Amino acid sequence: MKSLYDPHPKTKINGYPDALIDGWDAIRATLQPQGPTLVFDTYPGVYDEKVKAELKQIPHDVWIDAIDMFKDKETIREQLRYHITDDRIFGRMYYGEIDNFIVPEKRAALQTRAKEAAEAGQRVIVYGYGASLIATGTLVYLDMARWEITLRYRNGMANFQEDNFDEDALRKIKRGFFIEWRVADKHKRSLFDSIDYFLDTNDMDHVKMVSGEAVRAGLAQMAHRPFRLVPYFDPGVWGGQWMKDVCNLDPDKENYAWSFDGVPEENSIYLDFGNGYIELPAMDLVLYEPKPLLGASVYSRFGAEFPIRFDFLDTIGGQNLSLQVHPLTEYIHRTFGMAYTQDESYYILDAKDGATVYLGLKEGVDKEQMIADLYAANRGEILFDAEKYINKFPAKKHDHFLIPAGTCHCSGADAMVLEISATPYCFTFKLWDWARVGLDGLPRPVHIDHGKQNIQWDRTTKWVEDNLVNAVYTVREDEHVKEEHTGLHELEYIETRRLWIEDEALVENEDNVNMLNLIEGQMARIESVDGSFEPFEVHYAETFIVPASVKNYKIVNPTDSTIGVIRAYVRKPQA
Repeated sequence: MKSLYDPHPKTKINGYPDALIDGWDAIRATLQPQGPTLVFDTYPGVYDEKVKAELKQIPHDVWIDAIDMFKDKETIREQLRYHITDDRIFGRMYYGEIDNFIVPEKRAALQTRAKEAAEAGQRVIVYGYGASLIATGTLVYLDMARWEITLRYRNGMANFQEDNFDEDALRKIKRGFFIEWRVADKHKRSLFDSIDYFLDTNDMDHVKMVSGEAVRAGLAQMAHRPFRLVPYFDPGVWGGQWMKDVCNLDPDKENYAWSFDGVPEENSIYLDFGNGYIELPAMDLVLYEPKPLLGASVYSRFGAEFPIRFDFLDTIGGQNLSLQVHPLTEYIHRTFGMAYTQDESYYILDAKDGATVYLGLKEGVDKEQMIADLYAANRGEILFDAEKYINKFPAKKHDHFLIPAGTCHCSGADAMVLEISATPYCFTFKLWDWARVGLDGLPRPVHIDHGKQNIQWDRTTKWVEDNLVNAVYTVREDEHVKEEHTGLHELEYIETRRLWIEDEALVENEDNVNMLNLIEGQMARIESVDGSFEPFEVHYAETFIVPASVKNYKIVNPTDSTIGVIRAYVRKPQA
């Protein structure tokens, strides 16, 4: 049976038919009568020169580039040295503001120039990151999806106010993640209610614009009904073949390793206005509607951050993942400035015979010898004997392996993993990567110095078997549904429940955002208890989100066979 998985999900926005303004000609025609000042503020990652060439065709008397108010690259480089670090992957979180990179005197001069020109009756256009700090007028915001920015880094784009075109893409992404995107999100959040138009330049061959009013209404609608994020898929040295068929991907690609289909920090959303859709970062929803999306308790605990992520790791027909460990909360906070860590779990969505998961240490491991062997292996002197030190468990479909931070682990080949985790993104300390190089031809980064400070040496075979392997128990069962607790461990803040549904199941979300995936069955419908949203259909392997504002909802099985759903939410703190 052909998979129904939709790799391009759109959210239909009600009340704004034909809101999309499609193409440069229509965009210019819409903006030309506005005035006397047009302000184009941008997210770092926009192809500025290409966009400016189009916008300069709008009649104007004065053009002001916001980049002229920023410090030079050498000054910014020195200012950020502590946060950029020398590491390829890990920086330190920057909590500053856009003002920290601006020369006040330069900004004042640009402000004066814009004001005097407008007062003289001249048409003024201000363009660039931070343009709204120079002048007021019709505000157009050029938003960007982080995945598209990542691809542009790989293709040679430099970081903001930099000339590092040929630098290792991982270092560019690091600077984006730890510094640029954080600052840009703060700036964008301060503008949200005053943006007159959102301009989508993710696809330079198909540029689109929608009014700020319509976008804000669309985000408000999304925060009160189920929706999906737009997944993205990426190859990897260990990647497999399962997602090609199930997720309806290009069969000619060598492999797909990752799919991020439930990571608001990285994914985008498509807002469909009937005559077309606009692509925005999913973080826009988190930043603009955090309370109805997350719920009061989650928002008070995490702020405007989405604390759960679902992603796929496909090794079916591929190779082992790297042997790795994640940092403890204290370590990630002290070392990288992050508030919480990357606790996670592996839910086995599918597996071939012989699939395995490496998890925890064997009894009686010699700590010093293991670390010495890891260093020697990564110097190329030996091959690390993982099975000498690490437990290796058979993995079959619907097993659930819990991985609190500090636990050594990796998926073996021939497993399709639904990874359910917290969302600090990149905090994986690789210990051993099976003597491989990455797709870029470079040795993949290994972080034994960090890893050895976080390995919990008491998580050995018996403890792992008792606590981390299929720690499943039944919560409720009747003729309609069997609900099971499958994790996560008490050291982790995420609760996961598995529901086997015969006809329908009522879910009480207790003012708590839910992230779910249809793990068994062809389709399901998510229905409102009070009629507040239209039925929402999901298909096998699709991840979806039900906002906290929905309160209670039903998962309906429209098929003749039992369906399975995994549901994750944030545990409330113990009293």
